Amino acid sequence: MDLNTVVEVRDGRRPGPWRPGDGWLGGGTYLFSEPQPHLRRLIDLSRMGWTPLQRLPDGSLEIAATCTITQLSRRARAMDDPAAPLFEQCCRSFLASFKIWNLATVGGNLCNALPAGPMISLSAALDGSCLLIAQDGSTRRVHVADFVTGAGRKVLAEGELLRSVTLPARALASRTAFRQVSLYGLGRSGALVIGCVDPADGSFALTVTAATVRPYRLWFPLPPRARELRAALARAVPDDAWFDDIHGLPAWRRHMAFRLAEEIRRELEEGTPS
Repeated sequence: MDLNTVVEVRDGRRPGPWRPGDGWLGGGTYLFSEPQPHLRRLIDLSRMGWTPLQRLPDGSLEIAATCTITQLSRRARAMDDPAAPLFEQCCRSFLASFKIWNLATVGGNLCNALPAGPMISLSAALDGSCLLIAQDGSTRRVHVADFVTGAGRKVLAEGELLRSVTLPARALASRTAFRQVSLYGLGRSGALVIGCVDPADGSFALTVTAATVRPYRLWFPLPPRARELRAALARAVPDDAWFDDIHGLPAWRRHMAFRLAEEIRRELEEGTPS
């Protein structure tokens, strides 16, 4: 897609005042996939030099917004954390070619805020937090589950930049279970549900994405019974939060989310994949 309204591309390493019509350019796989008539200038982040993934002293994993899906997948294969398989499972949920994997970024997937964004699923399930940088240089942190507020909506202020996502060491040590379903064999996710059990205290977290307009993460101090989980999920997700598009009706998405949630509960309760 030619963005014929864009008249300038600026190197992100050169600071400058934010102007109406500005937009951040990461991998560009979404940006150049459809018209963007509101854009006049792109600020290119590709040469910022941010380390794609790095372990912090406390054992947490920091993922740069410019980290590509290919870089994330390769690094995850070398990780020995119990939650490591979840990275590849979510990467595979893109159902995209290697050409997209080589350009698409973790930050771009979060900032698009699409219900089926698998990087949203991954980072929300592992209790990730976003580091946001404002135009005046001030920073703030927002949990991924709160970063996306609706289909295509997020908490980013005008000119604010998503710098990175940090996954805590405790979440990386969790036992996980993953379920994803689509209407078609190679279709966009209609429901994607992830369960995590914290080995330190036995707490249980369930994250529902793709079926809903934003991520919903439920936490239980102990693994719940089937009835308790179902009731909690029904309370947490309002009726109007089940997503509706050509990839699945709300009633079907709700049904599948509840079904997959119960499968995950049983798998993690038994300790072996079903």
